[in-house]
Amino acid sequence: MSDRRQETRKRFTAFTPVYDLYPRTLLGYLGDLNMRGALIVGKNLTTINKETVLEIIFPGELADITLVPVTIPARIAWCRIDEQSQTYSIGVEFTELTPLHEDLFQQILERYHFRYNLSDADFDQPR
Repeated sequence: MSDRRQETRKRFTAFTPVYDLYPRTLLGYLGDLNMRGALIVGKNLTTINKETVLEIIFPGELADITLVPVTIPARIAWCRIDEQSQTYSIGVEFTELTPLHEDLFQQILERYHFRYNLSDADFDQPR
C-alpha cells in the first residue's frame, strides 16, 4: 500500500481558523484541503494519531455558500516543524465525512482555491 496521497490537495486562500474541540484550543489555520483531510499550520506541536473533533470556521466572505462552523471527526496523522517559519505543519485525516461535509467541501474547493505549482510528491507525508 502506498503512503502517497490519493487526492490532490488544494491550497485554501482564505484565513480559516481550525480548533481542536478536545479540549477546545486553536490548532492553527487551514493551509490546504481535500475531501479526505487537510493541512493545518499551527504554532504548537500536537499529538500524532490523536482522534478528535475539529471545528473549522470558514470566513464570512464565502457568502454564496451557506456556512456554519463545521465540526468534523478527524485523526491527527502527522505533525512536523517547518524550520524556516518555526511553525508546525499538521496533517489531519477526516474520519467521518457526512454528505453535508462532502457537499460543502466540494463547493469550497470548486470556488476558493488554487493549485500548488510543485508536484504532489513535494507535499506527501507519511500517514
